[in-house]
Amino acid sequence: MMISVTGLFDNYSDAKGAVDKLVQAGVAHDDISLIAGNADGSYENQDSDAAGAAGTGAGIGALVGGAGGLLTGLGVMAIPGVGPVVAAGWLAATAAGAAAGALAGSAAGGLIGALTDSGVPTEDAHVYAEGVRRGGTLVTARVTEGAEEDTARSILQNSNWVDLRQRRAAYADEGWSAFDEAADSYSPREIEEERRRNAARIPPVV
Repeated sequence: MMISVTGLFDNYSDAKGAVDKLVQAGVAHDDISLIAGNADGSYENQDSDAAGAAGTGAGIGALVGGAGGLLTGLGVMAIPGVGPVVAAGWLAATAAGAAAGALAGSAAGGLIGALTDSGVPTEDAHVYAEGVRRGGTLVTARVTEGAEEDTARSILQNSNWVDLRQRRAAYADEGWSAFDEAADSYSPREIEEERRRNAARIPPVV
């Protein structure tokens, strides 16, 4: 039985490292998805053959290249309430398809719906979407239940994934209750401030 394992990362480098390790562990490229908030334009200069087509859901169906070539298959799309993202993989294609199809106007719903359809609890899906809105990166892997699931979960956790319970509590302390696709996307300055807050929450490595 195939299930999904998902992790949110504050730093893109941590997310990319997790994807590298998933590939090295034998998870197929087609079973890995990455969505990274890009409202601050961090990835504008990255090469992407898919960028021109990704707005319609094309060109982001799979990661391509070796473990070190993660950015090769990334495309650019916009999610209401999140803003610009760079994305690759099955989850991104599902969200983009929702935006381009008959259910257009609810790409965020497509993202949350894709997560919940793959087994992510609704309340967790909202935290994941909010995390991407604030400049985070989401990595999701479809794996076989059991040993492969355990391996994938261990890889994501040991790659410095966000503790979802703690992050939900931090958001709630700010008055947040759920992801709102009608909300304004974060500005580059707000994302920078958010990243500083997140870094301050993480105990230094000694």
